[in-house]
Amino acid sequence: MKRASIKDIARLAEVSVATVSYVLNQKEGSRISEATRKRILEVAQNINYTPNKIAKSLKMRKSKLIGLIVADISNDFYSNIARSIEDEAMKLGYTLLIGSCDENPEKFKRLTELFSEQQVDGMIIAPVVDSDEAINKLIREEYPIVTIDRYLKNIDLPGVMINNSEISEQICDYLLKKNFTELIYVGYDTELPHLLDRENGFEKRIEKSDVKVKRILTGIHNITEEVHHQLKANLDLSKKTAIYFSSNKLGIAGLRYLIDNEIKVPADVSLVAFDETEAYYLFPSEVSFVQQPLAEMARESVKLLDNQINNYNPKGERMILQAKFMERNSVE
Repeated sequence: MKRASIKDIARLAEVSVATVSYVLNQKEGSRISEATRKRILEVAQNINYTPNKIAKSLKMRKSKLIGLIVADISNDFYSNIARSIEDEAMKLGYTLLIGSCDENPEKFKRLTELFSEQQVDGMIIAPVVDSDEAINKLIREEYPIVTIDRYLKNIDLPGVMINNSEISEQICDYLLKKNFTELIYVGYDTELPHLLDRENGFEKRIEKSDVKVKRILTGIHNITEEVHHQLKANLDLSKKTAIYFSSNKLGIAGLRYLIDNEIKVPADVSLVAFDETEAYYLFPSEVSFVQQPLAEMARESVKLLDNQINNYNPKGERMILQAKFMERNSVE
């Protein structure tokens, strides 16, 4: 027999899934009538919808589940931080549910709805472009939320991120001191503030110099193809050049281009890439990179969410942690 679901309750009680979730979680301020509340609980009992879980939820108001929505679980950054978040969550007695939205706002929305149906106590999210509506819905429902790695300009939520602008300014300053004839910045054509912060930090420092700069901006899809095409068009090996790849995916795509075209690092071109990834260690030269404090980000995000769950405050502060530049031998 098919197991009863929250959608079955909503259909039989003739209410929305969100309303059922409100009632089963005993959320306050939802303006649900007592008659509707009673009808939902009766339907849940009649169709034998996980009665033990309902009883526990009504008594404790906590499921000890938390949800994590990452932008792309195939990205080493997100897979590594997900593991760290899971470890930190377990220390506080939580079980972690993980979803990857693949930079898709519709999939992001579906994951928030799924986690809500699963009665998670709260969510740690990496917002994507056009995810404002789904996030604002959670805020209206007073759902505990914490952002990680990213943020949205028009939504004020507690979260954990790094000093993107400052670290990019530091990288630019480091490269300028090496007296390169030309610098190439490789980034994304995006509205995501944390990536724009990296670009703006680089721009802030470079505008004070006389060094020629080329900018390569790609979409979030077909990254390898776009990076290869743009490097072929813009990389001039007759000049002393350094490239700054502002994400690990861009860095890996760039390294593939250099290997495919037998371009030596740092003899022919120097480079710095964002994030630590195992792919860098397969490259002939040790890659200089920006190291994000993954363990600290995971620890602080879980701590923030636990505080939100136990003492809800949607206006909590955004914590900015310090990334480090790990100098290797890919810059000459």
